[in-house]
Amino acid sequence: MKFAYTLKDYKKNNIVHDLISGIIIAAVSIPISMGYAQIAGLPVVYGLYGSVFPIILFALLSTSRQFIFGVDAAPAAMVGASVMSLGIMPESDAALKVVPLITLFTALWLLLFGVLKAGRLVSYISSPVMGGFISGICTTIIMMQVPKLYGGSAGTGELHELLNHITTTIGDINVLSLKIGIITLMILLISKKLFSKLPMAVIVMFAGAFVSFLQPDLLKGVKMLPAVDRGLPSIVLPVSDHISIEKVIMISFSVAMVIMAETLLAENNFARKNNYTINANQELFAFGMANMAAAFTGCCPVNGSVSRTAMNEQYGGRTQATGLVAGVIMAGILLLGTGFIQYLPVPVLTAIVISALIGATEFELLPRLWKANKKEFFIFWGAFFGVLIFGTINGVLIGVVLSFVEMIIRASKPPRCFLGIQPGHTHFRSFDEFRNVYPIKNVVVYRFSSNLFFANIEVFQNDILDSIRDDTKAVIVDASGIGDID
Repeated sequence: MKFAYTLKDYKKNNIVHDLISGIIIAAVSIPISMGYAQIAGLPVVYGLYGSVFPIILFALLSTSRQFIFGVDAAPAAMVGASVMSLGIMPESDAALKVVPLITLFTALWLLLFGVLKAGRLVSYISSPVMGGFISGICTTIIMMQVPKLYGGSAGTGELHELLNHITTTIGDINVLSLKIGIITLMILLISKKLFSKLPMAVIVMFAGAFVSFLQPDLLKGVKMLPAVDRGLPSIVLPVSDHISIEKVIMISFSVAMVIMAETLLAENNFARKNNYTINANQELFAFGMANMAAAFTGCCPVNGSVSRTAMNEQYGGRTQATGLVAGVIMAGILLLGTGFIQYLPVPVLTAIVISALIGATEFELLPRLWKANKKEFFIFWGAFFGVLIFGTINGVLIGVVLSFVEMIIRASKPPRCFLGIQPGHTHFRSFDEFRNVYPIKNVVVYRFSSNLFFANIEVFQNDILDSIRDDTKAVIVDASGIGDID
């Protein structure tokens, strides 16, 4: 088991990047985590609690250089829906006991997944599936956040629920809020192109708070974040008699599956883009321990955050020092700076989140996939719409099925060719790849470059049978590429 893996042999030139990214992550975690804690059925301050010890513990245990953990959309929505289905009112005493208990069992499931080495399953998921999955997650969260630009509340659920929420809330649009949100988003997107190293997210956030504090009348009617009580989280014991243990096990299992699938997929995606590798089973241990910390501070299950990781990548965070900085800053805010939170305009913070999510999508893969392999192009879209329409876990399952279908199609139509001789060369050459290649008289030479099994035996047979002529006296099979025969 590795500890502080990304901090070993720490390079001094990473300090500035990690420090700036950590400050930005802490800042944007305030509105995100508060909103998702409320969705999970907890008071908003518990979102901040989930951004201290869980994020620090994950940073010390993770093998990912840049991934950020915290209170996030999918687990919060699942827990919130489960709490409501039990007839428990959000933010009630019962919710404050039930939610941490679900978080505790989620942590236990994740630790068990690590023991069973379930992380290896992610290796069966192809790059187009990962790209479609991450783009689907980003698009879903953007649609969740859109109503907050014009003064509404964040949506939850899948595509049809999000669209319905947008259409029902847009009638109560706050024009000033929308203007502020759109202008902020444009500033962020343009500065990302022109001044990519400038921490514009921090600048616009503090500018919004500064205007709100000095000239509150200028932002009259624009939503601000709610004030929260000062102080670090207390240790709680996750027990409750408001829910049966069987229901806790069932709910927590589905939440743990979503956390494992969503976070491992996203971690692998960022690792692939930035040329490093992760240890999937240690990541599951890190997920479990982070959720254990969340459970004993009364919080909902925590998950890898694509939006905050995208922001970390944008501002050059290179190690988990970013997570440590973010966790320590959040602790400092809870101890000393909670008064500052109530001056943060919601549309400004929402624009920061949306900007990061736009940068995290992988739509730039599509032109390359279309040129290289059209099947992978459609697999990307299958994974994308699977997540968008059917939700995270179903989207992952659709992606896995598509990956296996792609593997079967490739295996059933493997590389193969007929060989001949070329003047001036002593070895056989493919008719398809070289000019001036001539067949050997009365002989068929066939190369099959794949294991031979039930899905491709018909291709093997038909190729040979179709090549045989009346004067054919011999068939030679180059089986050097066949490593196994069914």
